[in-house]
Amino acid sequence: MALEEYRKKRDFAKTPEPQGGAEATKGDSYLIQKHDASRLHYDFRLEMDGVLKSWAVPKGPSLVPGEKRLAVQTEDHPLEYGDFEGTIPKDEYGGGTVILWDRGRWEPVTDAKKGMRKGHLEFCIHGEKLSGRWHLVRMARRPREKQDNWLLIKADDEHAREEDDPEIIDERPESVKTGRLVEDVAGETPGWSSESGRIEPKEKKDEKSSRPKKTAKKTDREAPHLPETAEKTGWPGFIEPALATLRPSAPNGAKWIHEIKFDGYRIQAHLRGGQVKFLTRSGLDWTEKFGQRIMNSLTALPVRDAIIDGELVVEGAGGASDFSALQAELSEGRHGRFIYYAFDLLYMDGHDLRPAPLIERKQVLRTLLQDSHDSLRYSEHFVENGEMVLRHACRISLEGIVSKEASSPYRSGRSRSWIKSKCAERQEFVIAGYVPSTVSDKMIGSLVLGVYEGNTLVHTGRVGTGFTSKVAADLFKRLQKLKQKESPFGKKLSAEARRGVVFTRPELVAEIEFQTWTAEGSVRHASFRGLREDRAPEDVIRESGKKMPAAKALPAVRLTHPDRIYWPDAGVTKQGLAEYFAEIWPRMAPFITNRPLALIRCPEGIEGQCFFQRHGWRGMSSEILRAADPKGDSAKHLIGIDGLAGLLGLVQGGTLEIHPWGARLDDLERPDFINMDLDPGPDIAWEQVIEAAIEVRERLEQAGLASFVKTSGGKGLHVVAPLKPRADWEKVKAFAKSIADEMAADSPERYVATISKAKRKGRILVDYLRNGRGSTAIAPWCPRARAGAPVSMPLSWEELGPEIGPDHFTINNTPNRLAALASNPWEDFTRAAEPLDWPARK
Repeated sequence: MALEEYRKKRDFAKTPEPQGGAEATKGDSYLIQKHDASRLHYDFRLEMDGVLKSWAVPKGPSLVPGEKRLAVQTEDHPLEYGDFEGTIPKDEYGGGTVILWDRGRWEPVTDAKKGMRKGHLEFCIHGEKLSGRWHLVRMARRPREKQDNWLLIKADDEHAREEDDPEIIDERPESVKTGRLVEDVAGETPGWSSESGRIEPKEKKDEKSSRPKKTAKKTDREAPHLPETAEKTGWPGFIEPALATLRPSAPNGAKWIHEIKFDGYRIQAHLRGGQVKFLTRSGLDWTEKFGQRIMNSLTALPVRDAIIDGELVVEGAGGASDFSALQAELSEGRHGRFIYYAFDLLYMDGHDLRPAPLIERKQVLRTLLQDSHDSLRYSEHFVENGEMVLRHACRISLEGIVSKEASSPYRSGRSRSWIKSKCAERQEFVIAGYVPSTVSDKMIGSLVLGVYEGNTLVHTGRVGTGFTSKVAADLFKRLQKLKQKESPFGKKLSAEARRGVVFTRPELVAEIEFQTWTAEGSVRHASFRGLREDRAPEDVIRESGKKMPAAKALPAVRLTHPDRIYWPDAGVTKQGLAEYFAEIWPRMAPFITNRPLALIRCPEGIEGQCFFQRHGWRGMSSEILRAADPKGDSAKHLIGIDGLAGLLGLVQGGTLEIHPWGARLDDLERPDFINMDLDPGPDIAWEQVIEAAIEVRERLEQAGLASFVKTSGGKGLHVVAPLKPRADWEKVKAFAKSIADEMAADSPERYVATISKAKRKGRILVDYLRNGRGSTAIAPWCPRARAGAPVSMPLSWEELGPEIGPDHFTINNTPNRLAALASNPWEDFTRAAEPLDWPARK
């Protein structure tokens, strides 16, 4: 059997590794586990014939084409091993720490079985960190060698890197499953798994008795003291949750405290006699959905019985709770990223705490959770002005806040002692039908939405973005079973509203985020966030009546396959990208109109082929400008746009990233801004990048130039200084180089001005090369063709801080930020332009 060698080497009574089951399945999973055993190495695994074919790669994969990395073939592993992350006891085979460094799927370019036999396997990887074509080439065995040695080699394609680029293993050391580093896992007791929590050793029987020995107490901490107003009572069972009343603004005054509104599932955690139950807001038992990790954290608390009110979430890349990410984890059956935020304590050890003031209940809760595992967190509150807290939450694209009367008892049902204020319109809608996808006959393209007014279902429009491919396919399967000929709406729909719709029984509820209501009562710029299986369709009503005049029609640019998914993990479709660009157009326009543009085009989305485009192409939209370059190839034209129609033409052509020149088409030889790109090497803290940006700002000020800052949407920051277009490219580039060189000379331990990979480790590259003729940088407000759909976001200098990381803002959360901003942080960009006086005149 393929797994015999694997099983021979392990004692499964001591190690939490899986033993493996059936071996006859077919699949295409790929993964790399970073394994810190006797020596650090990377276990490269491809699913074949029901097992994981495995190679140990000591130096890890390289993205440099042709660079050979030794890959020692090891024993086949069971498929279950592909989800393992944790520690293996030191005295066991492979003892050490394991994290899931990358995962995805693979596909052979040539016949896989023949390739394994002949010793040359060519394949494509579609992972979260690695992509593109690769080779595994078997080397001839030397005398006394017991294992086959192979070479892992990257092919030369769009996913490859130059020799001077950073190593992917240094750039991305974290687990794709939990975000942890090897160091974060290494201190855990052997037998810890991020999937199931601590695996206790088997109980040993006492030599003098057949009964098992008593286990140690779960904690020596004392339970917190209860409020005087707590009432002694028996176990109450499920408690109808307190609900907040929606208001457009947050309340102010000393009687209020304010908490962040989480974007997850409201869950009531019941801890009783060492057992845990998770109940939804309607009392459904969801205990089996969330795995053992959070359960173990709850049972470790110094309390016998408790009922805790909270929210179960998954945090996205920017650190904020993300309902779409939560849905993805649930659909994949993963539990390692779940976090339970506790914000109220209703019952504890025979006492009902609901009569006690909220602030006292929270104090008991804080004490109870003070030493709990990181998966179980206390929801902090703020006592500042409510409107100020709300503005800050919206500025960093959180969902909103919940304001609560500090002295109030816990009241089940909706009341005015809890007020919720949202950063964007967001609520549940009933799914009443769908429009089939134009790119797959097994996926939905958009959903038809409604809300109830009394007993009548009222049409509220459609949503056509926010779906991952998996979700779109899952919704299609579910809705196929609910199809019906008759419309479920109370009123007859217009011909436009009915076009292409397959009606369904109104049994599913979706969470939808949208910009506003139109005058006709439909949602505008809507995005799907997930199904709400904890809500009954008949309870879904319109939560606010705020409307705005009908939106101005978009330019007449036809989008073919508008439901094509460009960012599968974020669920952003072609139509969603077009709507995003239309929303931010007034702010973005000055930086991309009437300028030469370089593009990154991904016609099939980020998981397909992407390529850099500097010149026009066959079939390009007529709305896109062509312009001659006096110093370039006369047969090749520069690309530009002069309006929103041109931008939508770029979207139609599969453009995901827009990189403008620093000069306008009518003045090509005199740049009108400088861009200093701060690109951190591995292990550089975000605070260090912020310090570097402030130093660049100070040096620009010394030269008489104002500066503006934005995230790169990648790892770093861009500091941009507007110029009056008088100096030529050579002078501007020389000035930018002087800043980079001076920073590297003054602080060589912090900065480097050369792209050399060897010199960048532990330092920040001050990249001045963006400022040469024909060089480009990502445009402000533009998305990146990377997982999560991050956006290069303009900030005010006052906003720079640890709560906003380099990829914090995305296509999905940027509209919330724009709606919350009192002013555009780059509003004065053009007015702040000054001529470059360098070297300074004396």
